[in-house]
Amino acid sequence: MNKVKLVPTIFVKIMIQIVFYSFCLLFRVKKKKVTFASYRSDKLTGNLYFIWRELQKQYPNYESHFVFKKFKASALGKFSYFIHMVRACYYLATSRYFVIDDYYFPIYVIKPRKGTEVIQLWHGSGALKKFGLSTIGKSYGPSLEYLKHVKIHSNYSRVYVSSSEVVPFYAEAFGMPKEQIYPLGIPRTDYFFATDEIIKLKDRFYQAFPELIDKKLILYAPTYRGKSHDQESFACPIDISYMKEKLESEYALLIHLHPYMQSGLILREEDLDFAYHIHDNFHIQELLVLADLLITDYSTVFVDYSLLCRPIAFFANDLQEYVEQRDFYYDYESIIPGPLFNETSSLIEWIQEEKFDLQRVNQFRQRFFDYIDGNASKRIVKHFIEVENEISEDVKEKVS
Repeated sequence: MNKVKLVPTIFVKIMIQIVFYSFCLLFRVKKKKVTFASYRSDKLTGNLYFIWRELQKQYPNYESHFVFKKFKASALGKFSYFIHMVRACYYLATSRYFVIDDYYFPIYVIKPRKGTEVIQLWHGSGALKKFGLSTIGKSYGPSLEYLKHVKIHSNYSRVYVSSSEVVPFYAEAFGMPKEQIYPLGIPRTDYFFATDEIIKLKDRFYQAFPELIDKKLILYAPTYRGKSHDQESFACPIDISYMKEKLESEYALLIHLHPYMQSGLILREEDLDFAYHIHDNFHIQELLVLADLLITDYSTVFVDYSLLCRPIAFFANDLQEYVEQRDFYYDYESIIPGPLFNETSSLIEWIQEEKFDLQRVNQFRQRFFDYIDGNASKRIVKHFIEVENEISEDVKEKVS
């Protein structure tokens, strides 16, 4: 990133610092205030939703606030986004806990005040594709010039991950001590164990799509490719028409795109009774529960899906290019718990012949989840609140 392009970033950084430290002078930190913030969605969802819900159950005396905003590249969108960051500064200055699930710019250009903890519930599970500081030197990663002005992924008090195995990778990506990274689980995966909710989900899904009641469901959920909030384009590498020709008697295809893939997906009209682009009424965890089989590329959605111990296929025709641009923490072809395809015909053959190695999937989930019980949210909320309460009790004892 050249110096000319950095000028707007530096300007926004200075403005955020002025606003944040002004709020620090005017307001105090509220000990039972929790703010949930994200750029990924305009509403409460994913890990943040499950932590919020559990917080309401265990500690209803804590007040919750929400700061959500998806970025839009228009002039009005940028202005609206700046106003959003001003709001974020207020909540960052006054909250005991500030909980995020992705990159969050204001956190990296200020020094959180004493009494505030920033909790990172990273949206990805496990550790596959590199992110954060691990991508320095790659075209996907931040430039050294940018890092001089914005210390990305700094100021996290705690990070919660799926297993002990991945702790070193998160420590590298976030430039923080391993001791502040806790392998207590992924909150959103609690949904997989919620029997009553799943029954309601299936009723709702088949009311919306009664024609799919007797079909097996394939879910295609590719990762997004890009550095900002939008992917410029998406060309599906799978021949959907050919899949329909070979599989429609037994299967239907559900397609779910990453939140940043704003370009959408164009399906041929003659394929619409086989392929369904689901993007509003059902979130990704619900679709994973519904799917009999998952197809993805480099998205870590397969890590969540491994908990269900169902077949997983990987379809990627740009592996070498992706390695050069971003890379992985593991050898990709060795770590994935399913076959890798780069042409539709071989993928279809695998599905038709049901060459599914579920033992491989089970071994993967045992490796990348320390807990398989549906209680991740409970553990995490109890962990950060009880630690605070223990500290408070210690202080009281010393005073008395």
